[in-house]
Amino acid sequence: MARTQDYGLGPHTFPRGWFVVAEAVEVTSTPLAVRYFGQELVLYRGESGAAYMVDAFCPHMGTHLARNTSSYVVQDRIHVEGDNIRCPYHAWRFGPDGKCNEIPYAKGPIPAAAKIRTWRVEEKYGCIFVWHDPEGGEPDFDLPVIAEWDNPAYVKWDLDRLGELPCHPKEVVDNIADVAHLGPTHGGPSEYFHNEIDGVVVRQRQGAQHRSLAVGEMLETDTFYTGPGVLLSYFNGGGSIMFIAHTPVDDGLIKAWHGLLLHSGKAAAEPADKATQQAYQAGSLAAFAQDFDIWRNKAPCITPMAVPGDGPYGKVKVWYQQFYNPRDQAANFQARANGFYEIRGLPPRRVN
Repeated sequence: MARTQDYGLGPHTFPRGWFVVAEAVEVTSTPLAVRYFGQELVLYRGESGAAYMVDAFCPHMGTHLARNTSSYVVQDRIHVEGDNIRCPYHAWRFGPDGKCNEIPYAKGPIPAAAKIRTWRVEEKYGCIFVWHDPEGGEPDFDLPVIAEWDNPAYVKWDLDRLGELPCHPKEVVDNIADVAHLGPTHGGPSEYFHNEIDGVVVRQRQGAQHRSLAVGEMLETDTFYTGPGVLLSYFNGGGSIMFIAHTPVDDGLIKAWHGLLLHSGKAAAEPADKATQQAYQAGSLAAFAQDFDIWRNKAPCITPMAVPGDGPYGKVKVWYQQFYNPRDQAANFQARANGFYEIRGLPPRRVN
């Protein structure tokens, strides 16, 4: 298993950006233990309905804030109280800002060090996203906007939770430039393909007949990452929109999710349209699973053996490096990566 250092991406083990950590329905008033970015973490939903993510261990004596079912803090249902979370060992209570605001048995001021780290959370598109920054900074780019999410004509996804994949996320991101795998892997050799890189976005536009999805016409896709962990793909102008997210669990281990937003063909979708959406999502997942099957079993590709007709892997790597380096260096990586790249060996075609 290769790690970030092996790929020469930068000094940070895990990248800066927005990442999915759960499907929204998973986060309830029962604290949920998760692991991302090499850390034990806890997700919970307060009585206000807001979702929170905090570091897992109480600063008092190191108790895990979620991994407990027997404490009377849990049994008496005060584990989450308001938008606060209580430690199941001594009932220290921590607010949404991470500061301890009650020690039931102690008199006097609460130590300033009695606090846990809180994470920046956004709940959108049926997902819980968090902002990860090794330097501890605020977000310097936004999540992508899916305007169709609130359009009544579309049927929303229920995410496929794909579990853990033992590969570095660099292997997954390389796919955005990988024109040559589309025929052998997916049965759809591209009739046109290009990449465009602009700031924190890397885009792939291509068109192909696609045996995996069997759409009966040329499948034209506009696929792009916004940051290192969130991908959207618009099929044939937005009739369906695929969502893929992957998040580092540990160095060289990721967790992934998949969903598909589908236009119902009507001004407002009806309950019966859900079955159609589920069928389309299953077809999309089957195509994505072809990539998953490769990634799960391949050796790390530190430096591709590039040949004419391959995509711009080098430019994508430079784009990707901006997230593994101090943010004050991001503009330099962007300047080196930005551009429009038509792939050799294929008829050039520009798509507006």
